[in-house]
Amino acid sequence: MSFTSVRAGFNDLPGNVRGGMILMAAAGLFATMALLVKILGSHLHVTQILLIRQIVMAGIVAPQIIGGFPGVLRTNQPGLQIIRIILALGAMGFGFSAIIHMPLADATALGFAKSFFVTIFAIIILKETVGLRRWFAVALGFIGVAIMLRPGTDSFSIYGLMAVVGAGCAGLVMVIIRLMSRNDSPTTILSWQAIGVGLVVAIPAIYFWKWPTPFEWLLLAGMGLASYLGQMSNILAYKWGEASLLASLDYVRLLYA
Repeated sequence: MSFTSVRAGFNDLPGNVRGGMILMAAAGLFATMALLVKILGSHLHVTQILLIRQIVMAGIVAPQIIGGFPGVLRTNQPGLQIIRIILALGAMGFGFSAIIHMPLADATALGFAKSFFVTIFAIIILKETVGLRRWFAVALGFIGVAIMLRPGTDSFSIYGLMAVVGAGCAGLVMVIIRLMSRNDSPTTILSWQAIGVGLVVAIPAIYFWKWPTPFEWLLLAGMGLASYLGQMSNILAYKWGEASLLASLDYVRLLYA
């Protein structure tokens, strides 16, 4: 069986099936990224990790940017691109801080609040129809997040709250990606994010800079690669599938974690 026939068969699948398959691959990539962030965060500041992540991602897409310049950066939705950059900063800044300072399993579990937010935002922004089963999953997710956070008790953690805020930002990012992918290519969307976030975190990253060891450089490169592949997979998944349906599949990340 040739690659062409496999690709043709994949393209013939329903959009939700294609999106779900790609999203499960993205979940594994993001779980790998989270593990590397956890390891690196014991020595490096979160803004430095973010900056190097963006540099690696920008380096990967650089040939496409150079080859297609300036068209590859041209967008009909500059406002949405800027909003996505701001939300991506929140998602990664809060999310990475939670991963570094909390047990990885707890940070991952609270990160599932993203599925709750994606469903809500998909209803409000994308006008998607959500059936009873998806509402039931949303309700369970909300209850689970409340139990994990334990507000009003001695167990409450500010980093747990950061994880939920980061998940909210990430959830809105997923919905915005679905909007943007109707007109912009995955490379355009990813290039704006890689460059925009990198420019914003550059100053604090330089201030907190600690020179990584050779092994940490290797981990940073792996984190950047996993981030790029995960982001690209996410963009394709939400281009093909319904946001509210894909949100319910995100729980596969717990198995990877």
